[in-house]
Amino acid sequence: MGASKSRLSARISAITESATLAVDAKAKAMKAAGRPVIGFGAGEPDFPTPGYIVEAAQRACAEPRFHKYSPTAGLPELREAIAAKTARDSGLAVQASQVLVTNGGKQAVYQAFATLLDPGDEVLLPAPYWTTYPEVIGLAGGVVVPVPTDETTGYLTTVADLEAHCTDRTKMLVFVSPSNPTGAVYPPGLVAEIGRWAAGRGIWVVTDEIYEHLVYGSARFTSIPVAAPDLADRCVVLNGVAKTYAMTGWRVGWMIGPADVIKAATNLQSHATSNVCNVAQAAALAAVSGDLSAVEQMREAFDRRREQMTIMLNKIPGVICPLPEGAFYCFPSVKGVLGKQLAGHQIQTSAQLAEVVLEEAEVAVVPGEAFGAPGYFRLSAALADADLEVGLTRLGDLLAQAG
Repeated sequence: MGASKSRLSARISAITESATLAVDAKAKAMKAAGRPVIGFGAGEPDFPTPGYIVEAAQRACAEPRFHKYSPTAGLPELREAIAAKTARDSGLAVQASQVLVTNGGKQAVYQAFATLLDPGDEVLLPAPYWTTYPEVIGLAGGVVVPVPTDETTGYLTTVADLEAHCTDRTKMLVFVSPSNPTGAVYPPGLVAEIGRWAAGRGIWVVTDEIYEHLVYGSARFTSIPVAAPDLADRCVVLNGVAKTYAMTGWRVGWMIGPADVIKAATNLQSHATSNVCNVAQAAALAAVSGDLSAVEQMREAFDRRREQMTIMLNKIPGVICPLPEGAFYCFPSVKGVLGKQLAGHQIQTSAQLAEVVLEEAEVAVVPGEAFGAPGYFRLSAALADADLEVGLTRLGDLLAQAG
């Protein structure tokens, strides 16, 4: 009798569930059971989608042309609008033919790696990183090469760090600013330096700009193909409406890149999903064609909350948290709590600590293990100010008992 075969493919069996979504689901389940859980896990704005965008979708529902298949790469008017929005917001001039509209930012991420990577290609991935990148790189046959950063440098990598991890198999760098999970924003000079280095090395850069409008204080968003124009022919830009317009559930993202890459990714999408939902595309058209007043209101709230969170976190013994300059997350080190006793547990890892915090303080956070950074927590600022204060007070009261 032959060796028994696994029911699942090795490729799919190797995928880990999204830790951020898992934490959010567990917190919601506990809430539904009547426990007063405060969730810092979800990576989505706590605001409704602006009314004018919803109304555009409602109108689109009644249009017969939207009841049928539309071009795989996106509604022509939306691709034009995304090209115009990109020139307006980041200074990157592209043609509509260089835009592929995808089912959320995640499909753009998946297709970028699937289109560019062959088995064995190495991908430089500065850590901490968003939990989905390594899973999708692996699915495409790529090899993740983490480039560690920590709170002492504000979670920024350098050309020297990248160069030290480069080999003759390096094909790509993943560059994210503002960053999920750390909130780090690369200064313009460093963006240009990294871009020039990648261009000189002949390395592809996949850059995720989903948090472009969520920057605070003196920080400024800089698009890497704009800062380093020589990189443009080897750069793929990922973006979407989710964070800017509080549209996470609408599932509209896009990838922008050289025409041959976009054509190839469109071929893949034609077999994977066909076109994105036309009603959601109509909503996205209203979003990217309008002004940025919606994101400005959210930005003010996130700005206030990130400052409050950072102050409260740094008052907790054993916790160190740099002030994030972008996105809507704090990424504190909790290494000072590890190795201690807490609520009857010997705390060894940040993953274990997160479980104890959820059970004892009824506060949901995502442990750093999910982001390639054990010893840290990610906390989202996308929750009401009052909940934020109560949640962090509970967290502080619990961790103060560690000894």
